[in-house]
Amino acid sequence: MKIERLNQDKIRIFLTFDDLLERGIQKEDMWREIPKVHELFSEMMDQAYTELGFDASGPLAVEVFQLPAQGMVVIVTRGKVNGRPGERALDEDEHDEDVYELEVTLEQSDVVLYAFKDFEDIISACKQLQAANFLEGGRLYAYNDKYMLAFEPTGLELPQYHALIALLAEYGEATSVTTAVLDEYGKLIISDNAVSEICTHF
Repeated sequence: MKIERLNQDKIRIFLTFDDLLERGIQKEDMWREIPKVHELFSEMMDQAYTELGFDASGPLAVEVFQLPAQGMVVIVTRGKVNGRPGERALDEDEHDEDVYELEVTLEQSDVVLYAFKDFEDIISACKQLQAANFLEGGRLYAYNDKYMLAFEPTGLELPQYHALIALLAEYGEATSVTTAVLDEYGKLIISDNAVSEICTHF
């Protein structure tokens, strides 16, 4: 479990699938109201307070993004519920002072996203992808002193999908950053067909 502060009232938590399995939670469970998920959320908030001093009392907006092959990203924002429909309390014990009011948004991302420390690693990965005939699509970003390759694997058969992830994982690492963050805070270097463009020029 990795926690980072985005601003004074917002944190991002990256959960790997191993983090979930260790707690007996399947990824589908994140969409359900069950005690294990409540316990996990309490654990995340305790860790956020310990590591970052993030006080999660009061209303919270929670966004959960599922990333293929990497895990889950949970964005927690303080003070965003304001009595809107759909809010719920995490712990319904009225005598417990740590009652969280939540507005939960659940989204699934199909984008495969890997981070690379050096541009040489990007070139090597793209050469391997070219050799494996992965030439369509792909966007290249620069963000936080790293390069990010993003693919939308629409139309890929499952074996191809796993091969794509295996090749990217050989040179890069799975990242908890979402494409929404990259579009807002990153720099788009190649908007489409990144593999072909890099192989053509390098």
